[in-house]
Amino acid sequence: MASVLFCISGSMAVMAEEETGGESAGSVTVTAPSVFLMEASTGKVLYEKDADTRRPPASVTKVMTILLIYDALSAGKIHKEDVVTTSEYAASMGGSQVFLEAGEEQTVDTLLKCIVVSSANDACVAMAEYISGTEEAFVQQMNERAKGLGMENTVFKNCNGLDTDGHVTTARDIALMSRELITKYPDVYEYTKIWMDTIVHKTKKGEEEFGLSNTNKLIRQYSYATGLKTGSTGEAKFCLSATAQKDGIDLIAVIMAAPDVKTRFADAQTLLNYGFSICRKYEDPDWESVQKTVKVERGEEDQVKVVQKSGFSYLDVSGADLRGVEKKVVPKVSLKAPVKKGQKAGTVQYLLNGEKIGEVELAAADDVPAMSLKHAIEDVLDSFSL
Repeated sequence: MASVLFCISGSMAVMAEEETGGESAGSVTVTAPSVFLMEASTGKVLYEKDADTRRPPASVTKVMTILLIYDALSAGKIHKEDVVTTSEYAASMGGSQVFLEAGEEQTVDTLLKCIVVSSANDACVAMAEYISGTEEAFVQQMNERAKGLGMENTVFKNCNGLDTDGHVTTARDIALMSRELITKYPDVYEYTKIWMDTIVHKTKKGEEEFGLSNTNKLIRQYSYATGLKTGSTGEAKFCLSATAQKDGIDLIAVIMAAPDVKTRFADAQTLLNYGFSICRKYEDPDWESVQKTVKVERGEEDQVKVVQKSGFSYLDVSGADLRGVEKKVVPKVSLKAPVKKGQKAGTVQYLLNGEKIGEVELAAADDVPAMSLKHAIEDVLDSFSL
C-alpha cells in the first residue's frame, strides 16, 4: 500500500523561502537567476528564487514529452517493443540529435532512451508523431497535461525545447512536471541513470552503432543523483531539472538561465546539499501490525476487525528529534451494518512532542452484511428470553 506523507515547514526552510529575491538564504548561495528546490513526495518547497518568471526551458521541455510517453505506455496505447518509423520532418530536427534518417525504424524503448540520455530532438518528434499523429497534436496534449498539473505559467510550442517565440515555462512549473514524472513513473530512472550506451542505426546503408552519452553530468559527479534532464540554447542559456535521493528523501532542484555549464551543475549541487541537510524523514515501521475490533450494529457479525489503511511518513525540516514520534489508535465506537471492506473505522494519530503531525485512516478489514430478518427475529426472541 502507498504511504501517506506529511510535512511541516521549519525555521530554516521558511528563512530560505522568504529570501526569494536575493542570491542567498541561510546556507544557500546560487548564481542562476531562477531556481527552485522541492521535496518530491510531499511537494514541499524548500527554497525558491524568482521561481515564477517565464523563461525558455530548452531541452528541459522534454520532461513533459517523456511524461506523455509514459502516460501512453501506462494506458496501453503504445508499447516499448513497438517499432516507430522516422518521418522526414522528425529527421530534419537540428540541435542535439541521434541523427535518425527518414524511414529509419527504431523501437519505442530505443527512442525513449535517446530522448532521456542524449536529449535527442529527432527522437522526440518521432515519438510525438507516433503517439498523436502530428507534433502539433502532441504539443496540445503537452499543454493540457501542464494545465492539469497546475503549471500556470507554461506554454509549450514544440516537444523538444528548440528556441521558439512564446515557448516558456518557470522553475516552479518545471518542478511540478518533474515531480509528476518521477513519482508516477519511477522506472524512468532506468534511463536517467545511464551514463553511456549505444544504439544501432538500421538504414538502407546498413547497420551502424551510435554512441549515447548522458548530458546530465551530475550522474557521475554527484553520488546521490538520479536524473533528470538538462537543457541549453542561446536564448535559454543553461537549464536543469536535477533529481537526487538520499536516506529515502527525493529532491528536485531546478536551475534556469545559468550563465554556463559549470554554474548550472554547481547551483544544483548547492540546492540538493541544502535540502538533504535540513530534511529528516520518519517512517512507521510497524503500521501493518495495528489491529483493533469495532462493534457492528445490526450486522450478521457483532464486530469487525479494523486495520491501519496505509503506512505513514513524516518529513521534518525543523531539526526536531523524530525519535519522539508517538502514535495513538482511535477506533470508532461502532459501525452500522452493512459494513464494507475498506470503510473508514477510525484513525491512527501521530504526535510529536504532544502535537499531532498527521493521521491515517483505520479501515474495516472485512465486509459485514446487515442482519437478516431471520437473525433479527432470533435476536428479539433471545432478548425476551433474558
